[in-house]
Amino acid sequence: MKTIWLVCLIVSSLFLIGVVFRQKLSWSWIKLFALQLVAAALALYLLNYSGIISGLEVPLNPVTIGTVVLLGIPGIALVLGLQGVLF
Repeated sequence: MKTIWLVCLIVSSLFLIGVVFRQKLSWSWIKLFALQLVAAALALYLLNYSGIISGLEVPLNPVTIGTVVLLGIPGIALVLGLQGVLF
């Protein structure tokens, strides 16, 4: 069963790469996404180590960075709110 999932992942990744290389619009989208990814990681890093919010630390992992990339500043508030409620 794991082999089937691995084959599906590889085939879908190859198709996605093919679409990205075929479309010129995709390159601008990838550049924008990469810029937002770096900005989100930098914002979380600065938030953690600047001491603006004492007692709360947002971990730098793919889930939190992805949330901040998709939602922006409300994503940081969401992660902090979930951390306050769950922990």
